[in-house]
Amino acid sequence: MNSTTNAPLPLAITQGDPAGIGPEIVAKAFRDAPQDLRGCFVVGDLATLRRAAACIERPGQASLPVALLDSPDAWAQVPPRCLPVWQLHELAGSLAPWGQVSAEAGHAAAVCVVWAARAALRGEIAGLVTAPLHKEALAAAGVHYPGHTELLQAEAAHHAGVPVAQMPVRMMLASDELRTVLVSIHVSLRDAIAAVTQDNVLQTLCITHAALSRSLGRAPRIAVAGLNPHAGEGGLFGTEEREIIAPAIAQARAQGIDARGPYAPDTVFMRARSTAGRTGEFDVVVAMYHDQGLIPVKYLGVDKGVNVTLGLPLVRTSPDHGTAFDIAGQGVADASSLIEAVRMARRLAW
Repeated sequence: MNSTTNAPLPLAITQGDPAGIGPEIVAKAFRDAPQDLRGCFVVGDLATLRRAAACIERPGQASLPVALLDSPDAWAQVPPRCLPVWQLHELAGSLAPWGQVSAEAGHAAAVCVVWAARAALRGEIAGLVTAPLHKEALAAAGVHYPGHTELLQAEAAHHAGVPVAQMPVRMMLASDELRTVLVSIHVSLRDAIAAVTQDNVLQTLCITHAALSRSLGRAPRIAVAGLNPHAGEGGLFGTEEREIIAPAIAQARAQGIDARGPYAPDTVFMRARSTAGRTGEFDVVVAMYHDQGLIPVKYLGVDKGVNVTLGLPLVRTSPDHGTAFDIAGQGVADASSLIEAVRMARRLAW
């Protein structure tokens, strides 16, 4: 809470890669969902956000005002359907061309994330919602982390004064139908298979249990996907299930965690899915690698999915899509997933 106004602390939304759709979906969210975006401000570059507001204009529609904040606290004085921007001095300058990978754009995206992460860790904001960045642009800028999750992990570990290994985090992709948490994130498939160790699976189960217990108000029912087809078929298609995954589940259950499996990965997501007429058997599926867990959620609807980082001492959510360079600047990008990410962050933070 803000001690001077007794109002909740705001959420910061990072602009994302300025060459992608991040700035324009942020602008659309403030224009189209003013109630959801109340209590939020944008961290980024004023010129970039003004360009984004201009690109979503349509004949007969009022333009979206963009307000430069004197301080992050000034968000409360900005009226609805106005985009409040906290300008980072490092970003003032030329605009990144739409749809092009560049070190300049990668640097801009990273600077916004670092500012918001540090503000959240200091308790100055309630959490952050991150618009998409481009991993190739991030690497071109010399950022030594492959994505948001790893960058935020490093910032949190530095703030806590501990090695990164002592700040374990996991990615959860969630929609109203399905949640999945990943054992490994942005690594090659070969490295992802190597990351399926008993310690990593157990750690994932512990992080998932702790995070969802807080948000659900009860212990979550966790399904664990196997690594191999048919979950190994008793060792015929691989032994990781019986030698690694099942022992990790047994350890978790001994700690009071409701984890079950390993289940065949081609059916467990259907069992966990909730629909209007059926509640899923499980609250979340722990998947062994990135695509195994993310494809089912994204197939159900990219516009509904939200990326949540678990294990951090701060709230961070994000839309579940990328920078979409092919349509950037056309004003046609869908802001639904970003709006859902704001709603999710608000529930987790407030």
